[in-house]
Order: sequence, then structure tokens, then C-alpha cells
Amino acid sequence: MSAPPKTRGEPVTDARQLAAHLESGNKPAADWRIGTEHEKFAYRVSDLRSLPYEGADGIGAVLEGFQKYGWEPVTEGGNVIALTQGLANITLEPGGQVELSGAPVETLHQTCAEVHRHLRQAKDIGNALGIGMIGLGFQPKWRRDEIPWMPKGRYKIMGGYMPKRGTLGVDMMTRTCTVQVNLDYASEADMVKKFRVSLALQPIATALFANSPFTEGKPNGFQSFRSHIWTDTDPDRTGDLPFVFEDGFGFERYADYALDVPMYFVYRDGTYIDASGQSFRDFLNGKLPALPGERPLMTDWSDHLTTLFPEVRLKKYLEMRGADGGPWRRLCALPALWVGLLYDGAALDAAWDLVKGWTTEERAGLRREVPRHGLRAPFRDGTVRDVALAVLEIARAGLTARARNDNWGDDESHFLDTLQAIAESGRTPADELLAKFHGPWGGSVDPVFAEYAY
Repeated sequence: MSAPPKTRGEPVTDARQLAAHLESGNKPAADWRIGTEHEKFAYRVSDLRSLPYEGADGIGAVLEGFQKYGWEPVTEGGNVIALTQGLANITLEPGGQVELSGAPVETLHQTCAEVHRHLRQAKDIGNALGIGMIGLGFQPKWRRDEIPWMPKGRYKIMGGYMPKRGTLGVDMMTRTCTVQVNLDYASEADMVKKFRVSLALQPIATALFANSPFTEGKPNGFQSFRSHIWTDTDPDRTGDLPFVFEDGFGFERYADYALDVPMYFVYRDGTYIDASGQSFRDFLNGKLPALPGERPLMTDWSDHLTTLFPEVRLKKYLEMRGADGGPWRRLCALPALWVGLLYDGAALDAAWDLVKGWTTEERAGLRREVPRHGLRAPFRDGTVRDVALAVLEIARAGLTARARNDNWGDDESHFLDTLQAIAESGRTPADELLAKFHGPWGGSVDPVFAEYAY
């Protein structure tokens, strides 16, 4: 989740500015960057419980620990709720999940080095405080009412509104973790092609990264329960956006979609004002009940875009949102997958050739079946595993063609090796966890906190 905006932004006087804001993300290929984000659960090693904000071993103390490494605090209501260092941020999810929003970098070698550096800092801080951190798609042990909430104004508003729209929205906020990558586009046409490819293939990423088979200490019947949660969070702002595949789709059509998504809040003078369920279109006309007579600023539009939760999200870049959080190595594999598919022209063409014949019903079927069945989900004459192998072949060719070598002469394609092993075996991370639960762990999820900690 985003930290509070630092500036108020220009006034919005014409709806055309909203699409122009998205279009301003256009960049030549030489300026394309990779921004990797990942969330992780923090817990006390002594009892495995999620951390409150307060206390000597709370989330506040964790954020204080990061400041020793040069991170600068961002406060809200007297509490440190985020950290910045250059173009990177550390932010808090509602249930105390700690998120690194990495700086935009040129190569996967750089983004993976950033992940390593951050996790090393997190591990050192945790060792000093008796705290562990783990990457999973869903909190495996504790109930919703056992998760402390973080002191951020937007979360109070969202937490009150979520139950009005679905039964699992609060679980999404407090008990899930993801890894995602943010990628650039050159033009509207390039954005459209990348958006369509990544939306169609998002269930394939979900299957490869499926890592949330437990709820409250027991198997939940899903490979990715985190992915399933999004199907019952808020139908106004989630889903796989079939209109993206319609003729004429572009920046204006996405802006129209975003305008029709009800608002959560407006941020003014350090305070989040509850505008939940209200219309940004009314805001444009000075008729927002929460702020009568006021019209939006561009920062209000930017904030509103962060409250949309489709499988792929457009801001001034594209966000890939389909993967469960996971262990160290898979955090580098997620950006490798999408960079390989989207940042090489031949690979992007091959990926589009793979998916362009898929029907709306087939894409919806993948979104429906993959959270429960993972790589074993049926698709056409085979399974999702078959598609995953084809996708990885395209991605590897794309990374090889990029030819971004490290100091040892290795290109970026080796970051896919962990996903290749998963696809070739047909055994997802969730399958691995379930085998241990039914085997050496003796029906307990507690060992996951030790065996899979960062």
C-alpha cells in the first residue's frame, strides 16, 4: 500500500487530464525500468504471533531498526508508518505485513541485489528483536481477529467499507502477502498489448507461485487461497477486466473504468477523509459529499488508482498482481518472468500469439480454477502446467535476448530456474507445503515459520 502523498498536485479541471496522467507514463525502451515489491509476515519467534504496532518487539520497533540503515521515516498521526530511501519505500500493510517497494532499476541483477540487501537488513533487525519474517500467500495460523491493525488512516476507512462489498476483503487486507513487479510501456499501443498479455497469463503466474494452502492451521483446499480471496473482496474493483480485450481499449477506457469504481477516501492536510462508496465523477463536478464544493487534485486521482485491485493494474506503469508471496529465490523469479515476456519485442509477440485466441470464457475459467487446482487446472486439451512450460520458454528467450549480463557474464535468464523446476515437476510450492504438513510436520503448520523464514 502507498505512503501518504508528499505533495498536493495540480487541480483537475477536465476529465481528459485523467487519461493524460496514464499516458504520461509512456517511455522509450531505453528508459524502461523494473520495480519489484514484496510483502512478508512478521511474527514473534517465541509464540509465532503477528506483531502489534506498539512495544519493544512491535512493528514500530522494526521500522526503527531499518532507520539504522539510512531509511528516513514517514509519519502519520505521530506514528512512523513508512520509510524512504532514494526511490525505494518500506510500507506497512493493514495487518502489519512489511512491504519493500523497490526502486526502479535497469536489470534483474540490480533488483535481486536490492531484495537480498533488504532481506539481510530485515533478518538482522529480527534477530535483535526476536522477530521472524516469512513469505507466504496467506497467514497460515492465526484467525482474522487475532491480527493487530496498523495505525494508518486509510486502513480504518477501507476496513469499515470492505465487509459491505464482500466477505473476504478484511482477510485480503490483514492476512495476505504478494510479490509483484511494475513495468513500463512505450506508447498506448504498447501498453494495450502488454496489458492483454499479462492479464491473460496472470493465472499462470498464480499457479507457479501458489503458496497459500493453509487457513488457521489446516489445509483450506486451495493452492492459492490468496488468489481466491480476491474473488470475494469487492466486485467493483477486482477481476480480470474483460473490456481490456475489446476493440478501442486504451488510456481513456481505463480512466472511465476507474471513474466508475467507488472511492475510499480523500487525503487532506495529513488526514484521510472518509469518502467510501462516493463517486469520483461527482468529485470532478464539485459534488462529492465528503468535500462539498471541492474539486480533485491530481494526487487524489493517483490515490484513487491505488484503490483498484484488478489482476493487472494500470497507473503510470503496469503492475503484475497475481502471485503469492514466497521465499527469497522466488522474489527474484517473479520480475524475471514478466520482464522476459514483456520487455523483448519478439517475446511479447510470441506471448501474444499464445493467448490471442483465448476466449473470454477461457480466461475466466483459468481465473476461477487455478486458485484451487494450480498447475493441474485443466485448460483446452491439457493443463495449466503445459501452458506454464510454454510461457517459461518464451520468457527465457526474452531474457536471453535482452543480454543484460552481470559481472560474471551471466544473463538474467537464470532467475527463471526456480520456476522451471516447479513447472517441470508439476509440483507447486503449495504441494510442497502440504506434503510436509501431512508428513514430517505431523499435521502442524508451526514448522513453516522456522523452515521458511527469511
